[in-house]
Amino acid sequence: MSAPPSPPGPDWRPRLRRAIVLRHDPVRDQDLLVMPERIVVLNEEAAAVVRLCDGERTVGDIVTELTGTWPAAPVAADVSGFLARIRDEGWVG
Repeated sequence: MSAPPSPPGPDWRPRLRRAIVLRHDPVRDQDLLVMPERIVVLNEEAAAVVRLCDGERTVGDIVTELTGTWPAAPVAADVSGFLARIRDEGWVG
């Protein structure tokens, strides 16, 4: 069994890898990550995080912005955990 991914630091500026594109599918009304030979359907929360991964915002900026959207949720932990997973998948750098 492998260890869980380590959380990214608050100053990291995540950006989608070049071969990966965030698209909205109007038929399904869902956001998708389109990558070579794979498509990932994102839920609302995951799409909100990925939309903010522009290489300009830090993890701290992303958490601050999403805390305003979901004030009762554990945004810092959720965002950090999600970013660690997608970083380990190679979707963001």
